[in-house]
Amino acid sequence: MSEIPRIGRRELLTGGLGAGLGLGLATLAAGQDDPAAARPRPGDLIVRDGDDTKTPLTPADIVADAKPTIAWAMEPGDKIVRSGSRFNRLVLVRIGAGDEAVFANTVICTHDGCDVVDWLADEHMLSCPCHYSKFDPKDSGRVASGPAPRALPSLPLTVTDGRLVVARPFTSRVGFESQ
Repeated sequence: MSEIPRIGRRELLTGGLGAGLGLGLATLAAGQDDPAAARPRPGDLIVRDGDDTKTPLTPADIVADAKPTIAWAMEPGDKIVRSGSRFNRLVLVRIGAGDEAVFANTVICTHDGCDVVDWLADEHMLSCPCHYSKFDPKDSGRVASGPAPRALPSLPLTVTDGRLVVARPFTSRVGFESQ
């Protein structure tokens, strides 16, 4: 008759911590594989925030010098809207005429992470309502004034078949540096 080995408290705690850490890492890895949380990719279409029809936006849908349009990128094949991370949310403005007059930036302010949703039409600037940083969308999201420590990352767009399409990834890291 063989003895059943006894498991001590240390072994039990170590095993439990290891299993918990493994489960946490597996969950994190699964989240990275979630196409809705993936960063916008070249070829993604742009759709208005809250549009259940997932209709791709055209340059004409973005009104010049008007309130910004809040949007997301959408994978065109499976029509997966990349809304699984707030860092993928976009603010679109149009300055002037022509397809190249539409600019897309992250909505996440680089100062404290507030949503940059205000438009100063007379200055052609995006503005953060929390601490009043101003960003120039025509100049790659350059900080024009305020406490923001760096430019608002831009998402380069192109027009394909009349629709706004992601041309390249964000120009810099999306996120903020809380002071």
